[in-house]
Amino acid sequence: MKYITLKSIQSDLYAGNITCRNLVEFYLQNISEKNDKLNAFLSVYEDESLLRADEIDLKIKNKSAGKLAGMVLGIKDLLCYKDHVSQAGSKILEGFESQFNATAVQRVLDEDAIIIGRQNCDEFGMGSTNENSAFGPCLNEIGENRVSGGSSGGSAVAVQAEMCFASLGTDTGGSVRMPAGFCGLVGLKPTYSRVSRWGLIAYASSFDCIGPITKTVEDAALLLEIIAGKDDQDSTVSNLPVDKYSDFSSENKVYKIAYLKDAIESEGLQLEVQSETVAKIINLKLQGHKIEAVEFPLIKAFLPTYYILTTAEASSNLNRFDGVKFGHRSLEATDLMSLYKKTRFEGFGKETKKRIMLGTFVLSANYYDAYYTKAQKVRRLIKEYTDKLLETYDFIVCPTTPTTAYKLGEKTGDPIQMYLGDLFTVQANVVGLPAISIPNGVDKDGLPIGFQIMAGAFKEKELLDFAKSIEI
Repeated sequence: MKYITLKSIQSDLYAGNITCRNLVEFYLQNISEKNDKLNAFLSVYEDESLLRADEIDLKIKNKSAGKLAGMVLGIKDLLCYKDHVSQAGSKILEGFESQFNATAVQRVLDEDAIIIGRQNCDEFGMGSTNENSAFGPCLNEIGENRVSGGSSGGSAVAVQAEMCFASLGTDTGGSVRMPAGFCGLVGLKPTYSRVSRWGLIAYASSFDCIGPITKTVEDAALLLEIIAGKDDQDSTVSNLPVDKYSDFSSENKVYKIAYLKDAIESEGLQLEVQSETVAKIINLKLQGHKIEAVEFPLIKAFLPTYYILTTAEASSNLNRFDGVKFGHRSLEATDLMSLYKKTRFEGFGKETKKRIMLGTFVLSANYYDAYYTKAQKVRRLIKEYTDKLLETYDFIVCPTTPTTAYKLGEKTGDPIQMYLGDLFTVQANVVGLPAISIPNGVDKDGLPIGFQIMAGAFKEKELLDFAKSIEI
């Protein structure tokens, strides 16, 4: 019962060959067999998903089902789902149940998607490997003891291991694209403000995006089409109309494409990742596209800018978790100040504490201008240079990650090496542009390699058309 596209699922559903209940039972069986080892799901909504499957089956029979009928979906533990636990991969939100649905969650439900469970992630989205979760790491199904990528690791592995058909993840610095790259899937980060952030537990508010993880570009386009658009609950969301992303152009367009010379020639780039990326670039040339190497003088500023600004925003956003109104509360507290201190000490993980402290430091009076203000200026320069490139070129391409999935614990002792894993993905978040990771072969150990494409603001239609045309 392995399906690659939603269209093939719906074809069998409407022909009466299968039912939504059959699909849910198939995924539940896989979860029961694989999740103890892979740790992709934190909660599984077994009875609820079966009841919903029966409801959708009735709608299919009556020909009144929505666009996502037959899509069994998992949601990252950063998205609010009414009357369900939402913990952001953290002990600090222990026992917290959401009082409402995130806008993206509500929109997929309105189109008859079936949500099967809550997926593991790095705490508050802070990580590239899913090793920073309070619930333990999520493992890649391919290879032995390999990381899944982060922070949406559980969301990617669940699709990879046939524990659900697709997932909704979040992307602050590559958190949808990196795990998609490590797991051989499609991961889409939309333009900042294209999708409402209402109901997304915030890490860094000017970077966070909700995006789909799927097996194909086709289904990523359909999910984006449904979750994108105006939302009265989110004042930062764009009011621009949503394109019909799932109507792909059949025209064989010739594009002008740039690739980052420094990225391809980087010393830290795994040889197999380099060779597959170069092979893809050569293939694009053979298809008639005009593709050129470009220099990006600020490439070394991507990561410092990203980490200074995101930690500053995290320091502000996570200030609300104090043990007073909801979530974990320390039993050791003796007064209000000790309640704050002990609750946060017990509730936050090591990486989250580190980023909060870094963010508090760069926002402090003595260092605000030296770090935070300067990083904002550099962010503007990176955006201006990227936008200028995209006036000349339709897309910018590079590997999704410098390496394939490495072993659990291999880089946790060296935070610099860990952070370098985000080198190619953070640019899209710093400048707020759409980017997609698609599969691009495997290394000698069979571990997937990702290929990233970035486009101009709100150019998701062109991005998805191009990605589909070169999809393996």
